[in-house]
Amino acid sequence: MRNSRRRPATPLGRSLDIYYRDADRTRRMDALLAQVVPRGGLVFDIGAHLGDRTASCLRLGASVVALEPQPRVFRALRLLHGRTREAVLLPWAAGAAEGEITLHLNTRNPTVATVAPAFIAAASDADGWRGEQWDARVAVPVTTLDALIARYGLPDFVKIDVEGHEATVLAGLGRPVAALSFEVTTIQRGVAHDCIDRLRALAPYRFNLSLGESHALSDEDWTDADGMHRRLDALPHGANSGDVYAQLA
Repeated sequence: MRNSRRRPATPLGRSLDIYYRDADRTRRMDALLAQVVPRGGLVFDIGAHLGDRTASCLRLGASVVALEPQPRVFRALRLLHGRTREAVLLPWAAGAAEGEITLHLNTRNPTVATVAPAFIAAASDADGWRGEQWDARVAVPVTTLDALIARYGLPDFVKIDVEGHEATVLAGLGRPVAALSFEVTTIQRGVAHDCIDRLRALAPYRFNLSLGESHALSDEDWTDADGMHRRLDALPHGANSGDVYAQLA
């Protein structure tokens, strides 16, 4: 019988179920990323977690530099993709400057580890987030997008999913890239607004939105920075999260 097995009880086991055992989700992700990831291109996966988007980009024929600072998650990521020649895996965070930073771990839900205390504060009493606990800390090394570019080359696509730290990651980017995505949450819309403004300062971009786990663009037409600001402001709180996609106009 399909799905007759019990889901794994461990947090990483649940993540594996969500990110690797849903064929429909995988097909949607591949179809979406194929619009922004060229075959033979280079991708930076910032906040890779278990590397489902890394896996998608590899299937699309790209090479990937993936950053995941959580020690236990990184070990699992290395088991999944460490033997792939086209994947470089780094146990680092990204930020505005190189150095070291405190990573707040949610051991029951490792998908929401964060280096941003403001994200934890915003989640503390928000619908859909109550009960989340960041119960451990670890110091992790920090690099920048510019440093990664200097070492590995200019990426064709950058994915940023770092729980409220997205604008700080983009502060470490000093030149435009062809395409990227960054997470937006309705508990911290201001972070997404800052990301849009940062990109607009670098170059003219056009924007679209993928909500939740749909892995599909919500809008038929791409919009400019002002249009995406309005789009994010109009999202109901229950939308919770999604990804803003940006391409050079």
